[in-house]
Formats: sequence, structure tokens, C-alpha cells
Amino acid sequence: MILEMKVPSPGESITEVEIATWLVEDGDYVEKDQAIAEVDSDKATLELPAEANGTITLKAEEGDAVAVGAVVCLIDTSAEKPEGVADSAKEETKEEAPKTEAPKAKETEAKTYATGTASPAAKKILAEKGMDAASISGTGKDGRVTKEDAVNAVPSMGTPTGGNRGTSRSRMSMLRRKVAERLVEAKNTTAMLTTFNEVDMSPIFALRSDYKEAFKTKHGVGLGFMSFFTLAIVRALKMYPDVNSMIDGKEMISFDFCDISIAVSGPKGLMVPVIRNAENLSFRGVESEVKRLAIRARDGQITVDEMTGGTFTISNGGVFGSMLSTPIINPPQSAILGMHNIVERPVAVDGKVEIRPIMYVALSYDHRIIDGKESVGFLVAVKEALENPIELLMDNDVKKALEL
Repeated sequence: MILEMKVPSPGESITEVEIATWLVEDGDYVEKDQAIAEVDSDKATLELPAEANGTITLKAEEGDAVAVGAVVCLIDTSAEKPEGVADSAKEETKEEAPKTEAPKAKETEAKTYATGTASPAAKKILAEKGMDAASISGTGKDGRVTKEDAVNAVPSMGTPTGGNRGTSRSRMSMLRRKVAERLVEAKNTTAMLTTFNEVDMSPIFALRSDYKEAFKTKHGVGLGFMSFFTLAIVRALKMYPDVNSMIDGKEMISFDFCDISIAVSGPKGLMVPVIRNAENLSFRGVESEVKRLAIRARDGQITVDEMTGGTFTISNGGVFGSMLSTPIINPPQSAILGMHNIVERPVAVDGKVEIRPIMYVALSYDHRIIDGKESVGFLVAVKEALENPIELLMDNDVKKALEL
């Protein structure tokens, strides 16, 4: 029996996906639920599992865009399992490793040998340009530099060093292309403005130092900065509801809930999973959800539904060492908060200079819907909560707030 495998719908509004990588080859024997391909949608990269045991016939190439519901492969369920398929992946890797070394070396040698080989016409043109054939990547047979390659070659304007000047070209994933489109859209369709402030992180440092071990022992998750920022943002959104709104045509939609998008770096690029109803979560609830979503994004298991929606976004460039940035709004949202690295800086405290751990924060917002008064007031409210968390985020009862 021949089973047709069709592209499942990754989520609402998604009509096509792209075959990012085939994890099997044409004619391979596959087993039910085995991952046979990675497919890109405009929101996530997902694995495509085999629907039955059998021999597979591929019907699409890597890089092909295929419609949801289209047939991408056939599985012959009547095929018998070949001998040796049950061998463990480790054993196969050990057996194959030595065999793959020689071809790679051979291929490298062939490319090295071909480098610098040019046709007489190409050599003449390159000589007039003062260029060496070895600096050109040939498109002819076995890497031979053709006349056309020589004509198109551009001499270096700097001092020749003899170093490698190769280039490579690769296709952007559908996810990366969609992110690029959305970023350009945000820049072109919003009246984006950014306001900045600084936060003295000393109070949060002190709380984490005193309670992080007990918190982790009790809840099995660390007490990080994200819970303080998320709860500070929830408080500020309630004070300035315009920041928790978005434009839909000629109307403004305001939300009475806080779905906070968390920008995280995944194996396929930036992903923005959503913490739903953050206004109902405690410190433990936020930290547990952040950890769960981050692990799923890292392992490539995040779903489209988990990244859909969101009324406000937090982006933490500080984990990569960023001192300051102007984050781009995540449309159709109207604002995004950028966190940055924490650096000990001299600050004036009660007329004296002290060294404090300072973080610069940035709020990018859509000026069409959020005025300067609301944007600055919102960021000041976030700063106040972070610098006085016991009173403003914990209701003066630390142990109760941390559920210790």
C-alpha cells in the first residue's frame, strides 16, 4: 500500500511551508513517528514525522515551498524492513566516520588543485587588472577560471595580502525571511520612537543573593531577572493601558490582559514565544514559564500557537553583552522593552558618588498610538518597580511573594 504524506497545517493562517532539510534520503526505510524532514513556516521550524513504517519516496526538494495539504513524499507500507536498520545510531556513526574522512580530504585536494587554473584569455584579462587567478573563484569545470570570471572580477582597492577572499551564498530560511519582512514593515509602517532610562539593579541583586538558593530548592527553577521585569511591566501596563494597545485600521484595540512576548534566540533564529496572562502569574509562575518556553525554543519544539499573539514584547540583548540598543517593535504590537547588560557604574546617591550595578533600558513605541507622556511615564514606572521591588512588586512580604 502506498501512503501519501501531506503537509499538515502548522497553525491558523499558514498556507505554505518550505522544506528546510530532508533528514532521510529517497529510498530509505523509515519507521512511524521518525523525523523525516524539517519544515519552515513563517513563524517556526517544525519536524515532520513519518506516518507509517515503509520505504520512502521524496516528492519535494530542499528549498521547495509547498502548500499545506500537498503531498511531499510517499511511503510504501508493504516494504519489508531491511537487515541492519535496527543498528543503533552510535554504531552507525562509528562505522561510517572513518569512511567519510577520505572523500572530504580528496574533495579539498581537488579544489586546491583547481585554484589558480585559468584559460589563456582569462589570464590576459587578469594580468591587465593586476590580479592573480588564485584570488578568483572559478565557475568553469573543476573550478577553472573562465574569461567571464575574469571580466567580472573586481580588483581589491586595498593592499593585496594573499589571504582567503572566498564568498559563500546560502538560501535564507522562510522563518528568517519572514522576520526580515516584519522588521522592515515595522520600520516603514509605524511612527517608531525610542525613550531610554537607567535602572539601579542593587535591590534585585540583594534579593537574589538572599533568596535564590531557597527559591530554587523550593520551586526547581532559578530566580532570574525576567520575573522582576515581567511583573514590573505588568504593573506599568495597568497604569498606562495605551502601551498595551494596538492599531487595527482606524480603530485602537486595548487589552485588559497582559500576554508578554519574550524574544529568545533559537537554533533557526529569533523566536518570540508568549507568556499568557502574565498578570495572573507569581515570580515562580513567570520563571517556570520562561524556562519552559526557552527550552522548547532551543530544542526546536516550539509551536506556532505558542508564538502567536502577545500584547507587549521584552527583548534581552544584555545576554549577548549589548550596552544599549533601539529595539524594533514586534507588529502589530505598539511597544517593546529592551533590556541590556548590567555594568558597575559611578552614580550620584544622596550627593555622594557610589558604584552601582546599572542597566540601561529602552522602550520603543508607536507614536501614532502612544504619546510621549505615556511612554516616558511607563518606563519610569518600570524603573520605580525594579528599584523598589519589595514594596511595589512584593507588597512588602518577600517570602509570600516568592512562595517560600
